[in-house]
Amino acid sequence: MGSSTNFNPCYVLLPFFLVLAANATHTNFFLPRPRTGYYGSACWNVESIVRSVVESNYLANPANAPGILRMHFHDCFVQGCDASVLLAGPNSERTAIPNLSLRGFNVIEEAKTQLEIACPRTVSCADILALAARDFVHLAGGPWWPVPLGRLDGRVSLASNVILPGPTDSVAVQKLRFAEKNLNTQDLVVLAAGHTIGTAGCVVFRDRFFNYDNTGSPDPTIAPSFVPQIQAQCPLNGDPATRVVLDTGSGDQFDTSYLNNLRNGRGLLESDQVLWTNPETRPIVERLLGLRFPFLIFGLEFARSMTKMSQIEIKIGLDGEIRRVCSAVN
Repeated sequence: MGSSTNFNPCYVLLPFFLVLAANATHTNFFLPRPRTGYYGSACWNVESIVRSVVESNYLANPANAPGILRMHFHDCFVQGCDASVLLAGPNSERTAIPNLSLRGFNVIEEAKTQLEIACPRTVSCADILALAARDFVHLAGGPWWPVPLGRLDGRVSLASNVILPGPTDSVAVQKLRFAEKNLNTQDLVVLAAGHTIGTAGCVVFRDRFFNYDNTGSPDPTIAPSFVPQIQAQCPLNGDPATRVVLDTGSGDQFDTSYLNNLRNGRGLLESDQVLWTNPETRPIVERLLGLRFPFLIFGLEFARSMTKMSQIEIKIGLDGEIRRVCSAVN
């Protein structure tokens, strides 16, 4: 009688699943990606809780709108949208020079506190920041858009990692920074137009209005009537921390006035005004201004670009966590 062999299919399948598990660890291929409605019944009212916090803080101080929008941008452009900019501590991203003027941290912590009561250890700080940015834009008169959720919070925050587009950057440099994040020139122009709300400190742009490139004169691309207006607000010996609205005329309202200002040589920052003088970006500005309903289309395109930006290098799986508080890792 011949010998029999006991065949166990698990011996074949086990190595296969080990390979899949190993690959999943490195690629997170099998893990869910951010999507709208991500939390479902686990935290069905996440958006209404964040919205309530945003509304109260907007009423208390409308400057929270550009503050949170800028914070979201700074977060996503450094190691992805993982709320690493919210982590406090020596040498964290918050201590980097471009981030010293960020404001609104208390708003995100307030929303996190309420969500920890309603849905403990469920909603990430990264998702809260993305939702808050959308809601603040909407309250300021801008578009509303569905925000994909499911990001995790990062565990690393280093000032040395902070490399952001700067206020004197050329279009070439800005394009490079955006391309590194898989954002195109259209995204660059549309997201820069987020400067339709907010302010900038005199220290950032004063030389442009007094001594551009050490010429002893203002930047020649500035409208002559705009020069004395800004010089009066930011005198040479004045306080460098004095803040000036980025969009003269409607600094608290999310609209297309910023784009009109570029066309009229009234862009406050050099990095903004070059979007009009550069032959590659100018047609994008002209197209947006030339539409029959410019604000409607601009709002749609801003929402699209914000959705793209909000998914830069997100953390999922073992790459991140759900923080208990937004300013510290677990």
